[in-house]
Amino acid sequence: MPLPIKMLAGAMLLFSLSLHSQSMEIEQKVEELLSKMTLEEKIGQMNQYNGFWNATGPAPQDGLAADKYEHLQKGWVGSMLNVRGTEEVRAVQKIAVEESRLGIPLIIGFDVIHGYKTISPIPLAESASWDLEAIEKSAAMAAKEAAAAGINWTFAPMVDISRDARWGRVMEGAGEDPYLGSKIAVARVRGFQGDDLSSPGTIAACAKHFAGYGFAEGGRDYNTTDVGTATLYNQILPPFKAAVDANVRTFMNGFNLLNGVPVTGSKMLQRDILKGEWKFDGFVVSDWGSIGEMIDHGYAADGAQAAELAANAGSDMDMESYLYVSELAELVRAGKVDEAHIDDAVRRILRVKYELGLFDDPYRYCDAEREAEVTGSEELEEAALDMARKSIVLLKNDNDLLPLAKTGQKIALIGALAADNNSPLGSWRIAAEDSSAVSVLQAMQFYEGNTITYEKGADVAVGPVSFVMETKINTTDKSGFDAAVAAAKGADVAVLVLGEHGFQSGEGRSRTELGLPGVQQELLEAVYAANPNVVLVLQNGRPLALPWAAENVPAIVEAWHLGTMSGHAIAQVLYGDYNPSGKLPVSFPRSVGQVPMFYNQHSTGRPAGDQPGIVFWSHYIDESNEPLFPFGHGLSYTDFEYSELQLSSESVAVGEELTVSVKLTNTGSRKGKEVAQLYIHDRYASVVRPVKELKGFELVELEAGESKTVEFTLGREELSFYNQKGEQVIEPGMFSVMVGGSSVGGLEAGFELKATEN
Repeated sequence: MPLPIKMLAGAMLLFSLSLHSQSMEIEQKVEELLSKMTLEEKIGQMNQYNGFWNATGPAPQDGLAADKYEHLQKGWVGSMLNVRGTEEVRAVQKIAVEESRLGIPLIIGFDVIHGYKTISPIPLAESASWDLEAIEKSAAMAAKEAAAAGINWTFAPMVDISRDARWGRVMEGAGEDPYLGSKIAVARVRGFQGDDLSSPGTIAACAKHFAGYGFAEGGRDYNTTDVGTATLYNQILPPFKAAVDANVRTFMNGFNLLNGVPVTGSKMLQRDILKGEWKFDGFVVSDWGSIGEMIDHGYAADGAQAAELAANAGSDMDMESYLYVSELAELVRAGKVDEAHIDDAVRRILRVKYELGLFDDPYRYCDAEREAEVTGSEELEEAALDMARKSIVLLKNDNDLLPLAKTGQKIALIGALAADNNSPLGSWRIAAEDSSAVSVLQAMQFYEGNTITYEKGADVAVGPVSFVMETKINTTDKSGFDAAVAAAKGADVAVLVLGEHGFQSGEGRSRTELGLPGVQQELLEAVYAANPNVVLVLQNGRPLALPWAAENVPAIVEAWHLGTMSGHAIAQVLYGDYNPSGKLPVSFPRSVGQVPMFYNQHSTGRPAGDQPGIVFWSHYIDESNEPLFPFGHGLSYTDFEYSELQLSSESVAVGEELTVSVKLTNTGSRKGKEVAQLYIHDRYASVVRPVKELKGFELVELEAGESKTVEFTLGREELSFYNQKGEQVIEPGMFSVMVGGSSVGGLEAGFELKATEN
């Protein structure tokens, strides 16, 4: 029975007071501990080491490992990463807690990017679900499994907005749109951290990479970023601000320059914006070695200056540069780094450790029974399967070739990826067991009513593949083509599983070509020539440029890298046991020459050519301006119709809200889900606004023939923007409103935003 409003308000007030009391208690404990620490012990909390020896074995006796071990004993290590498993974590934690003078526990970090051992879809794929509840649950399941293995901090979510499919790490984020990216950032932070960070089933989240990493020039990883203030504030920063508002406990800076300054050494980003304007009270960790890399950038002369610049800029913890622990004490004594900056950093680090409950029980994450019970559990696999199905996008389905019949069909299943148990895990799955994914071949064999003939056709990769090695692509071996073509000729339908190997996207995996790697395009065309009833299932970590397939192949399924339960999810969609509902979080280009490609572009002074043969307008002479598949695109096995777009008023004053409603009808023959999307266009402003901006979406499930009125609200937050001074402003003027199933087309109306009357 619901609580009466007065009782509910009282309960909320008590809860708020309790949180405030806990916070004040933590602050007091932090100050008491800080007052007992030597300068070297403080700096030690700012030092993070990678796991450097088998913690349950003998201690290292010489070299760098021995030095690190001694630092651990002295309390000169605040965090370790890549130590996992309750036995190993307990062993390193025991040294820090029982052998150092003050017994300050370690925070244990790990890249839990899209799952720990049980792997969910890559983040870009999850974003294609537009299902915030499912994304939050996915992060919560990853946190639960990682925490059971002794980990209490993840270096996720990556909230970098990226418009360039050449950049390999596009797979790790939420795509090209700051509004969708902000909503997903919040969902993932909440999933990782839960309601109680001290719960042994939650872990601290880390918003990264602050900031601009996804705008690397040429899509080349680690490259320079050079953007204007309007782009920085309107496109890059919103997901980071959303993460702060969701109480994310840590930030990570990055490898890139931003307008000439390495972000690791950017006072503007870290002290002025993050800790100043946004009042972030967690801590900032460098990316791996990024403090030392400021020397390579040409920003610091040596390690001492790099440490000085990073500490003064507000980078609180040094990941694997060894420069804070070796240089900071002398820099403080020389007056080059104010000890107040050291104290501020240590307060932030200790605060998070207290919030994690590590001072109450340093071994709270080291329960071997819980680890055995949780790891790879049925609950985790079910959640991974649910997330995988929701991430699939149906790009094309001419003549209703899909779903496949469950009986009486001869199916040729073609492509090395169709039988691959490793690639579907994707990149950034370093705790997963190799080849632990369910393949498409395995999953389709559960449907026994059809005859399935499998042929590899051609390998994607040649030789061994791994996270740390470059993936070599097969560009010559076509020896399996004849068998694949023969299988297709004798089949009713050919299902080709093609795309990128899981390690062909991710960190350090930038590409200059965005087609099917190697000989796969030739394989696709050869099979199509033999049997045009082709279903192309794509497995990839980035948007691909596939103009031939889009023009010729009747059915295309974007299946990304979906993780542990990949094959089951794909098979269930192919056979219609699950009706796909995903929508693209990124635009797919027609050609690599179009990138960076994004829907929320600005109009030029010459936006369209209205006279045939005239060349003086913004376009290419050899390609369309339009994407192959637009942002927000995704089909279903049913059809949806939008009608009766209505605005609550033709004009509203600044500060008032406008309600937008639309009737959504399932006009098809089966139940399905549709992501209704609302876009706006501020027609004229002091800073030119994009031609279209996502400002609302709702995932709606309808039975066949059912209708629902979907409502959106536009208020100050949705109608404002940042000017060239980085100030958030809202300006009177005329706005267009567009509602539909993607960023292209839809219903349109307009309204006027008037100045507030005095």
